[in-house]
Amino acid sequence: MVSKSKVVVGLILGLALSSSISVAENFYRYRNEQGSVVVDFRIPTRYVKGGYEILNHDGMVIEVIPPELDASQKDDRASQRRRTEAAIAEQERLRRWDESLLRRYSTVEDIEAARDRSLRDLRIRVSILKSNRRSLRQKIENAQARVAEAERLGREPAAIDLELIGETKAEIDAIERAVSDRQQQIAAVNADFQTDIERFRALQEVVTLRRSMESPSAR
Repeated sequence: MVSKSKVVVGLILGLALSSSISVAENFYRYRNEQGSVVVDFRIPTRYVKGGYEILNHDGMVIEVIPPELDASQKDDRASQRRRTEAAIAEQERLRRWDESLLRRYSTVEDIEAARDRSLRDLRIRVSILKSNRRSLRQKIENAQARVAEAERLGREPAAIDLELIGETKAEIDAIERAVSDRQQQIAAVNADFQTDIERFRALQEVVTLRRSMESPSAR
């Protein structure tokens, strides 16, 4: 996905030497032959057929241009309609995502701080679950010791101890599942924040490109 690719900002070397080039109204994001994502104020013709995104000066997506259809796809109107609808939906998704990032964060450090807060809360929950698990294991060990002592003396183990062992094992199994779920949640939250960080950096790249084009030295 675009959000998980490394953004490569392309600048024309002769831009700084030309006084006749005006600031571009929009920017374009596309993939080059190496699969890297490029952000530039123009898009080479050879990349147009692969699809691209049009960005405003804040780096937000204002339009998604899907890849060109091949001959068989062009004859399939239903396929064209689905692709158009998918492109519009993706455009809207990216717009909402970009707006959300720019509204909530000013720097990458802000995102990292929010990530750390979320992960800290989840890790505290895991720590509590593990503490409860240790207590339950000790409870089982105590009950098992009483059962072993009764058997050593030739007596029937207390029914309450046998029931306690069974019930506590079930509780431990439930905690094990909860710990696993929380750990998966931690991994997912970390991945989501990393995606946000990469997307925010892409937006910053566009702003940096815009400013470099608007500076007096670039004219």
